[in-house]
Formats: sequence, C-alpha cells, structure tokens
Amino acid sequence: MPRVKFCGLTSLEDAQAAVDLGADLLGFNFYPKSPRYISPEGCAAIIAGLEGQLNRPHGRVITVGIFVNHLPDEVITTLKACRLDLAQLSGDEPPEDLRKIGSSAFKVVRLGKDTKLDETIHPYLLRQLPPAFLIDASVPGTFGGTGQSADWDQARLAAEYFPILLAGGLHHGNIARAVQQVQPWGVDVASGIESAPGKKDYHKMAEFIQAVRRVEKSELTAPARE
Repeated sequence: MPRVKFCGLTSLEDAQAAVDLGADLLGFNFYPKSPRYISPEGCAAIIAGLEGQLNRPHGRVITVGIFVNHLPDEVITTLKACRLDLAQLSGDEPPEDLRKIGSSAFKVVRLGKDTKLDETIHPYLLRQLPPAFLIDASVPGTFGGTGQSADWDQARLAAEYFPILLAGGLHHGNIARAVQQVQPWGVDVASGIESAPGKKDYHKMAEFIQAVRRVEKSELTAPARE
C-alpha cells in the first residue's frame, strides 16, 4: 500500500485537512524561492497545533522538511526546532551532506529521458530505512514543484530494489496509473492538490487519497494469477 505525502503545506488548516484525510507524510518547504515556502517558526507552530494527532494506531504521520542547498548544520537545527522527523534534500547537495545530517536525511534525484539511473542514485544510497530517496522530474533550473512527470520507466526499475517516493506531476487523474506502473513505496504530491501555488484544495486532496486507496483495494481483491 503506497504511502501518501502531501507536500508544500503552509497553514495549520491545510495540515489538519491532510491528517484528517489520511495522509501518511506531511511536507514543509523551507526553500525561500518556492511559492510554498514556510518559515521554521511557521512550521513549528503548525506541528504544535497538530500535537497529539500525528500518532495513529497503524503508525505515526511522518513530518518532513524540504531543504534546498541548506548547510547541514542549518538543516539539523531546523529539524530540532520544528520537531520534524525527516529532511528531504532537494537541491544540489553532495552525499557528504547526507552523512553529516545522519539517518533522518534522504535525497531527491531527478530522472529524465537522458538520465542514467545507476549514476544518479548510487552516490545517495545511504539511508537504510524508507524512503531511500525521492524520484522527481528533471527540469533544468528548478528544484521541484514543476508539475512535470518523472520518467516512470526508470522509476519502476529503482522501485524494484529500493523503497522510493515518486513525485512529479501527480494528481488524482493519473495517480492510479503511476502506482500500478511504478509500484513505489510512496507518492508525493504538491501542485496536483492545489487551487493556487501554496494553497491546498481540500476536494483535490480528498480525490487524490481516494484514488490511491482504490488502487490498494483493487489489488487486494484481484484474483491471484496462476
């Protein structure tokens, strides 16, 4: 059953809706140039507002900070101040940064038609627990949130060996196909559940979750192949 990460949350109301709808991971973007930027103080206030609601009988809702070329010490400080579980490194960070941050960090790798999968992911296979890394679309000059799709064929190859998060242009209309084709550990969505950059649309959020759960249900009830 793929986990669902709602990313780019900027308000307590949006984060509360994500929790209520059943999201497994919540993402908070600390990249100042992003339309989904949130300050560490704003994020800390949201996490405080969700106090007691992140622990569920089937597992904790995981909170994730999104960082772009931040210094490792700054990442560690922000994680502690905001009480976040994981750090998603979405910039041009070298593998050494992940080692300095430790087991809470995972890297975003971007796959396009001309990207060589092994060369791209090998330096970042440092995390033992899921997610091993996040796969996004390769769009020159950007650091995610473009609405463009990653290379699903290459993502499927990676997902055969590693617990990946799949991102890039996902929405309720294509998420079933993405899950069936790639078989990722989890899926990540930002622009696909928004009415405007940084403003979540609760109807789209619900549709996305429902589409993922329908895939789960169909796979659980499908007859076994001989």
